[in-house]
Amino acid sequence: MEGFLSSAIRMATPLLIAGLGLVFSASAGIVNIGTEGFMLLGALMGCAGSYWTGSAFLGALIAMVSTMLFSAVFAFFVLNMRADQTVVGAAINIFASGLTITLNRIIFKGVPVLAAYDPVDIPLLSEIPVIGVLFRQSVVCYLAFLAVPLAWYVMKKTHIGLEVRSVGENPRASDTLGIDVNGTRWWTILLSGLFSGLAGSYMSLGQLSFFTEGMVSGKGFMALAVVVLGCYSPLGVLGASLVFGAGMALQFRLQAANTGIPYQIITMLPYLITLLAVCGFVRGSRSPAASGVPYTKE
Repeated sequence: MEGFLSSAIRMATPLLIAGLGLVFSASAGIVNIGTEGFMLLGALMGCAGSYWTGSAFLGALIAMVSTMLFSAVFAFFVLNMRADQTVVGAAINIFASGLTITLNRIIFKGVPVLAAYDPVDIPLLSEIPVIGVLFRQSVVCYLAFLAVPLAWYVMKKTHIGLEVRSVGENPRASDTLGIDVNGTRWWTILLSGLFSGLAGSYMSLGQLSFFTEGMVSGKGFMALAVVVLGCYSPLGVLGASLVFGAGMALQFRLQAANTGIPYQIITMLPYLITLLAVCGFVRGSRSPAASGVPYTKE
């Protein structure tokens, strides 16, 4: 049981991190399917930063800065050039896939020794039977869960959150009230890129301790599904991330148990859960009214 809980938390963490960033950009009316590419780039740059500096946390910083700059490209095209958000996001994913393969073969020759995110036990709490494993995680994992109430407070109780939500619902009315619509969307995209970079670095430095080509394997799309299933709320994102994390943990348990089920069916389990969750609960989740719609100031 402890192993399952630990695995579920570790699998849920990158979805939670990326999902929290996407809550802000999605609430502002941005459909960012380029999250897959951002996470993949973050996974590579996290490893590269750890390899160059010998520090996992400096690697995470390099990953976040890299993906934030990368997300600025996405923001420029969808906001300044008013390009279709889905097309630009798809282009980002394709470009990131090729870029990370090339850079991986240039930077790493063989399997490098990397500084990874080490578990940090919380005194007393980590000694509790069964659930004590929840308090033997890495610092990044703890920060991700602590960020949930902070993100909820910002989105629901502050003027910043109100501006973000109003821009996503009615950008024209927001503009008449003096809110910089594209400026708000710009910083939410940069924020989601930063969070996606941290999520990617957690996958490479917190789960595997190395980078493999294409290692994100649809987790960026899962993060988008987490936001939709979580009704664009940080608390909802937390719950949805845990559901998907449990599904991925169950996949690994079934593979190790030698159940006789074809491995192809077991491998598709997390994606099947994602599909069923989105199809089954999407009616209860309402996207912002101006989602995916570019805004032109008159």
